[in-house]
Amino acid sequence: MQRTTTCGALTKADNGKTVILNGWVHRDRNHGALHFINLRDRYGITQVVVDDDASSELVETAKQLHLEYCIAVKGTVRLRPESMVNKDMPTGEIEVKAEQIQILSKCAPLPFMIDDDEHVPNEDIRLRYRYLDLRSKGMQERIRLRHEFVHSIRDYLCGQGFYEIETPTLVRKTPEGARDFVVPSRLWPGKFYALPQSPQLYKQLLMVGGMDKYFQIARCYRDEDARGDRQLEFTQLDVEMSFVHRDDVLDMMEKCMRHVFKEVVHYELPEHFRRIKWYDSMNIYGCDKPDLRFGVEMKDLNDLVSRSSFQVYKDLVAAKGSVKGICVPKNEHQEFTRKYIDSLNEVAKTYKAHGIAWTKVGAGNTLSGGCAKYFAGLEAELISLFGAKEGDLIVLLADAKWKVCCTALGAVRTQVGKDLKLAKPHTFAFCWIIDFPLFEFNEDEGHWEAAHHMFSMPQVEYIPNMEKDPGAVIGDLYDMVCNGYECASGSIRIHDIELQKRVFAICNYPEEKAQKAFGFLLEAFKYGPPPHGGIAPGIDRLVMIVSEQTSIHEVIAFPKNTVGVCSMDNSPSELEPENLKELHINVVMPEEKKN
Repeated sequence: MQRTTTCGALTKADNGKTVILNGWVHRDRNHGALHFINLRDRYGITQVVVDDDASSELVETAKQLHLEYCIAVKGTVRLRPESMVNKDMPTGEIEVKAEQIQILSKCAPLPFMIDDDEHVPNEDIRLRYRYLDLRSKGMQERIRLRHEFVHSIRDYLCGQGFYEIETPTLVRKTPEGARDFVVPSRLWPGKFYALPQSPQLYKQLLMVGGMDKYFQIARCYRDEDARGDRQLEFTQLDVEMSFVHRDDVLDMMEKCMRHVFKEVVHYELPEHFRRIKWYDSMNIYGCDKPDLRFGVEMKDLNDLVSRSSFQVYKDLVAAKGSVKGICVPKNEHQEFTRKYIDSLNEVAKTYKAHGIAWTKVGAGNTLSGGCAKYFAGLEAELISLFGAKEGDLIVLLADAKWKVCCTALGAVRTQVGKDLKLAKPHTFAFCWIIDFPLFEFNEDEGHWEAAHHMFSMPQVEYIPNMEKDPGAVIGDLYDMVCNGYECASGSIRIHDIELQKRVFAICNYPEEKAQKAFGFLLEAFKYGPPPHGGIAPGIDRLVMIVSEQTSIHEVIAFPKNTVGVCSMDNSPSELEPENLKELHINVVMPEEKKN
């Protein structure tokens, strides 16, 4: 009873054929004289009918069936009556008259119904029984999409002369920004491997080795708090190229994305993505991953406020603070009630701002409510600045720190974009964020550190004097952003050993410490490394965006939950004492865990 075709393949052209189908009982309807079974596999659903002239043995077997039983059916394809044609199913013009049914395996009572839109299980249940959840139409389609996405990437890059090369997953622990997962060595007591946070150093060594153009669908591991768009283990497309400038990498990535989106998503991306400097992105959108599917751009209000009677804001401006504003358009999805405005205020406070001010636009260039009185005589100017219309809401925010002001108001912008459904659906708005600061100051530890990582090239004009003012140094860095998500990060790398040592020193890695952590890279750089650069798009996040989901859990076959646990296999788990002994490990529980 091995299948001769699949449950999604039969059409009216197969009328009269004898076929064998294998699959799961998706729906089961016993009407006495007639018994209808919707049989499902990865390819689709076919309706199977046990007619009233069926043998008693066949009828009895059909009566034993329950949902998700795995069965084999042998029968004859026939056309459905015209009134019974299901135009929503690829196989909706035919059905299979069963001649024999074999139960391949039975199914215990289900913890939830597969593809029941009215009773969608919560995520904890879905992840606990992920093997059942994977049978659902949505998961099947998203895993297929992921497969096609990765396959198309491989096709494109191989066609462009890239080599696909695997790098190690048991590596030396190196400081790359997040915590490492460490692996004890049984053969070397007291020594540990680390799982790679990225293949960064190895792909640079491949360039030293003359591989010229490399890519890898790489598994990466970071011991950090899990969130909706992050996982402890994730997959990225890792790319590195020799003898290139920034524009070469960006051009390659644009062409790759155009190819993949056209082939897999049937969506035409522009030939070139918009490029936005980091400062401009922060100043206009309040973040370095702007959603460009809607406007609501931030405006500087320092000059206008300084001429108003808004004394608190005037004092901030005088003290070199920042005042910014956005215009939220009148919208049928959300009324601008006081309760809603208060919710936006709470969003701003989350980002360390003191809160927002607001006013509503009335007819004839008038303002009402909130801070309207402070702009007496300046109403038309404020309204004109935003191009505001009657019924719009103007939101203002001020802070002594420019970055806090931008970030907090940017979060409000993002929130109103969601609440008012401003982003055009089924649209993919890519851009590049370029010219990032190379260094940022760690207030907690009191030293400079790399904004991305320590292997990124400073832009040439900043190299001579970068130790004097690290905060002013702009790096040859770039992020690819789509629909409000950072989906790739890259840079032109340092290939000069002395420049690399200088960057290490600024980031609190003096020569001895740098040699201990990165000695093998510095050694390799003695032997003629080429100029090189690369980028690493996140596969999980890109497929999440393409499938219009809000969590990468929806595009990963077996994800961890929000606290980093697999509720299906209960990992992480404890080791037996004999396992710990052979690994030379003694477990010391924290005090709060002992009880």
